Amino acid sequence: MFTGIVEEIGTINKVQEHASGVVDLGIGGSTIISDLSLGGSISVNGVCLTITGFGENLFETQVVPETLRKTNLGLLHSGDAVNLERPVLASGRLDGHIVQGHIDDTAKIDKVSPDGSDALLVTIRPPHSIMKYIVPKGFIAIDGTSLTVVDCDTDSFTITLIPYTLSQTVLGSKKEDEIVNIEVDILSKYVEFQLSVRNA
Repeated sequence: MFTGIVEEIGTINKVQEHASGVVDLGIGGSTIISDLSLGGSISVNGVCLTITGFGENLFETQVVPETLRKTNLGLLHSGDAVNLERPVLASGRLDGHIVQGHIDDTAKIDKVSPDGSDALLVTIRPPHSIMKYIVPKGFIAIDGTSLTVVDCDTDSFTITLIPYTLSQTVLGSKKEDEIVNIEVDILSKYVEFQLSVRNA
């Protein structure tokens, strides 16, 4: 489990596609590398992946076809920046919100505009199937970053990026029409499921 508090911006050093459809990623970093373990989990742009190897100042992971279909990891190239977060410790603070690293879908950035002199207001248009889980002032994870929904309508939602988030995550470099990973708040999906069972 993760919290959506990005610990480091890593750099894609290797993208190797196999005939099976699996893609090997090599990701460079500095802050969190020493605390990773083989077979452990890591959040890359909000996607929970398994660490499969290490190199000098980098770790390796594999991305299967299903993950490539449901996330923006298949769009990555060598040199691209990615958000990184280690799993939360049971003894640690839950500073963001409960993030599983299970991406619901990708979405397109519809509009980016200034929000005052230092922040940005970003409107995102996700698939209609997940809009029902997004509520004003609720949680949302975008490329693994825990954010608060400012407002939403039937087709899109808006978030504000403060200066710290702009400088410490990959969201600061995102432009209109770029694709981001979306994970909605798991609590809303649990509630929906329980209500459907009760009414069945």
